[in-house]
Amino acid sequence: MPAMSALDERLGVSPGARKLMRYVFPDHWSFMLGEVALYSFVVLVLTGIFLTFFYVPSDATTVYQGSYDPLVGASMGEQFRSVLHISFDVPAGLLMRQTHHWAANVFIVAIVLHALRILLTGAYRKPRELNYWIGVTMVGLALLEGFLGYSLGDDLLSGMGLVIAYSVALAIPFLGEYLTFLVWGGEYPGTTDFWPRLEIAHALIIPVVIAGLIGLHLVQIMRQHHTQFAGGGGSEKKVVGTPTWPGYALRSLGLFAIVAGLLFLLGGLVQINPIWEWGPYETWLSTNGAQPDWYLGWLIGGLRLMPPLELQVGGYTVVPTPFWGGLLFPTIVFGILYAWPFIGRRFFDGPGKHNVLDRPRDNPTRTGAVLALTAWVFTIFAAGAADRLYFRTFIPYEAQVWFFRGMAFVLPVIVFFVARRLARELQRRETHPLRGTSARIVRRTETGGFERARASPEEG
Repeated sequence: MPAMSALDERLGVSPGARKLMRYVFPDHWSFMLGEVALYSFVVLVLTGIFLTFFYVPSDATTVYQGSYDPLVGASMGEQFRSVLHISFDVPAGLLMRQTHHWAANVFIVAIVLHALRILLTGAYRKPRELNYWIGVTMVGLALLEGFLGYSLGDDLLSGMGLVIAYSVALAIPFLGEYLTFLVWGGEYPGTTDFWPRLEIAHALIIPVVIAGLIGLHLVQIMRQHHTQFAGGGGSEKKVVGTPTWPGYALRSLGLFAIVAGLLFLLGGLVQINPIWEWGPYETWLSTNGAQPDWYLGWLIGGLRLMPPLELQVGGYTVVPTPFWGGLLFPTIVFGILYAWPFIGRRFFDGPGKHNVLDRPRDNPTRTGAVLALTAWVFTIFAAGAADRLYFRTFIPYEAQVWFFRGMAFVLPVIVFFVARRLARELQRRETHPLRGTSARIVRRTETGGFERARASPEEG
């Protein structure tokens, strides 16, 4: 092509372009979870830019005179009114807003499942620890970003979420008062500066940080090459997969079209977060069930399960009750995640570099540990819905709290031993759980990976 030739004469891009076109990407379906998270983030950015043009980050009181008749004449903040304006008066506003919300949900689900796949298959091992830590950081930022965006509307539910966040931040020993004053500008609900700060953090600072981490994540993947499952000609020293062009590029574009199309279909057809039904938040008004969005349910569960324990020194409360469930619990969870490469190297991975992934059955102890950690967090996550369960089933709330407290200790232990036993049994039988055919391990590599070959029907 003349244009490409002219560009190459001036910039000398041919060598790099050829290398990029020959770069291979993994074929296994589980790797698509990361791509789904990436493409959901792209949709989030695009729809978020649209919403930014119409959102008003101000709590100045106004009287609603828009198209939603039940709230006409009601007093509310400008931020709530602007979201109503987007939903009912801006062309395609409701579509963009709901698509944005659905994309946030899919992004968080995909990135968490992606992290779970990495833990179960050992993709965090040397030499990829740094990339793993980047991924864990993105999980935390995704949760924070979702909470900030969810809070911008200042409806009844998001307003209660901000109250909880304020209480948890205030519970930080020695620094809580200074931090809340810095963020809110004073005692809750804060000053008029709080809402512009919230929007800047949600619409600019955190997205830029996440985008930078995604770029760094992808650069490291291309520098180190992707991990891969055994078989198909791949090994610890040989990378196999689909080349960038045309195979992977076209497939990836197709996946992006599918993800974006499904998100816009959800945004247009499935209602989500109808804030006009909750109404604007007032500091003196709350209802049962008013709490942050679902992906913060594990933090709500932590707050519900902790007993009213305070540490006082000289009559001064040093560590208030919200600290234990709202701060210590997530700190422990993310501390375990950040320390996982060291934990794995000590207990179930061993030293050396690893480019070949394990199936969950190949390392039963690691599989049991990962699923036990998941069960622990999920149990506390379920406890966050204890009040909703009470209204649905009339099971006493106190009984639920004690049940979930017990299960938080018992269930992870049960899950660990059951998962480890199942993995060992699958490893012993080497039977595919879906096809029923058997496979045998050919040999274990020097670095701890496996190379496998499918057994013949007679061997099965």
